[in-house]
Amino acid sequence: MTENAEFGSELASFREARRTLEASVLPLATSVDGRRFTFQASLHDLRLQIGGYVMLEDAGIPRLGQVLSLALDRELAGELTLPSHEEGGQQVRTEVQIRYARGEGTILDSRTEPFHDALVRVATAEEVRAWQRRERPRARLRLGRLALAEGVPCLADAAGFDRHTFLCGQSGSGKTYSLGVILERLLIETDLRMVILDPNSDFVHLGTVCSDADPAASSRYQKAALGVAVYSAGTPGTRRLRLHAAEIDPATQAAVLRLDPIGDAEEYASLVALLGGENAPALESLTRSDNPEARRLGRRIANLGVDRFSIWAPGEAGSVLDAVHDQDLRCVVIDLGSLPTREEQSLVACAVLGNLWQRRLERRPVLIVIDEAHNVCPAEPPSRLLAVAAEHAIRIAAEGRKFGLYLLVSTQRPQKVPENVLSQADNLVLMRLNSLADLAFAEAAFSFVPPSLIERSVIFRQGEGLIAGKISPQPALLRFEARISEEGGGDVPATWAAVR
Repeated sequence: MTENAEFGSELASFREARRTLEASVLPLATSVDGRRFTFQASLHDLRLQIGGYVMLEDAGIPRLGQVLSLALDRELAGELTLPSHEEGGQQVRTEVQIRYARGEGTILDSRTEPFHDALVRVATAEEVRAWQRRERPRARLRLGRLALAEGVPCLADAAGFDRHTFLCGQSGSGKTYSLGVILERLLIETDLRMVILDPNSDFVHLGTVCSDADPAASSRYQKAALGVAVYSAGTPGTRRLRLHAAEIDPATQAAVLRLDPIGDAEEYASLVALLGGENAPALESLTRSDNPEARRLGRRIANLGVDRFSIWAPGEAGSVLDAVHDQDLRCVVIDLGSLPTREEQSLVACAVLGNLWQRRLERRPVLIVIDEAHNVCPAEPPSRLLAVAAEHAIRIAAEGRKFGLYLLVSTQRPQKVPENVLSQADNLVLMRLNSLADLAFAEAAFSFVPPSLIERSVIFRQGEGLIAGKISPQPALLRFEARISEEGGGDVPATWAAVR
């Protein structure tokens, strides 16, 4: 046998030996506190996944756990002497390193005894269901199915929505659709009232059952849908989206008129004085007023086109703010997308948020849903009006919960929402995020979620997500179920790409 042939044979033997060693690594786990565990497993036929469920079996005692991290590791197993493949060369000594999987996880069962060298295996669907039955929360929202436990429903704790919730996902991730699933389940399973600021008209059909919805779900939903009221600019009658200038707080009125309390001190003071009087003048009467200060305000209003906003309702009783506090309405959808200008959308959003805060002492629980929050209350407001809206959102995030004001904020870009809103969120619903900057920001903002789970969002398919926080004390990867109500908005169909 030639030296090259001998070298090749020895190399093949080395590889086979290493493979045998790597395949012999037992899947074993150790816990020193009975709450967390570390484990090792062979890379050959590895079935464990980050976020997946495992059974830890020690001395006949089974425990359910969840994998929170998984990485490749190496360990020195010894040395091997190989002949040189070069003629006349000396023998070569090489280290034998075996590769295996190492990870960490958390124990989901209530048992807290430490253990060592417990066997690890993937949990069955029935074992995960049994754990769900033991961990029953007060009211459960079936949002979809667990991604890593086939056939097992993903159940969120409805009581967890008494904390602020942040939902994030890039365009095309299924963010809006999944938000609709959450809102539908809240309507069915709870009595929590909702006010939805809807900039893209995505939820205007929340009260209409989809024709192909599951019959069992739709029959329950139809009753809840009776309490859904949609206020749109184009809707005639009592549900036309409208406001009265007199019910808007001075700070918001000054913002829409672009008045700065310092730079425009005199006009600002005039506005406050006029609005504070017993008979506050109507917008259309200011230009005809005998008061020169009122006339100046009237000219400003006319020059900015504020008097031509479609939301004003002179001579009409009631407004969208009345609906926001109408306890007979379970859900008020404020169709901001139906308004013709961005200024009107911002004014209505600002007025609603401000009014909810003003009436906080009524202590009536309500979930305030802000879709496309980067447009409603941005981190860097381009106008004074949006700055006031952002201030309202920050104040509600910081202090609203004790008054029953709960936020559900949805956006494509977490960095474009005020940090003081994100930092107050105790719940996270995360869809696909491809931006590394957004991932890093989300990891920093939601430190209660293992970074390895947030990092998985880059491989989420449409409709897949992660929920964590009080709504899911153990983070869960899921695929959202089908909507019951008709989906509003939607993308323009790409029929132009059809093969001709």
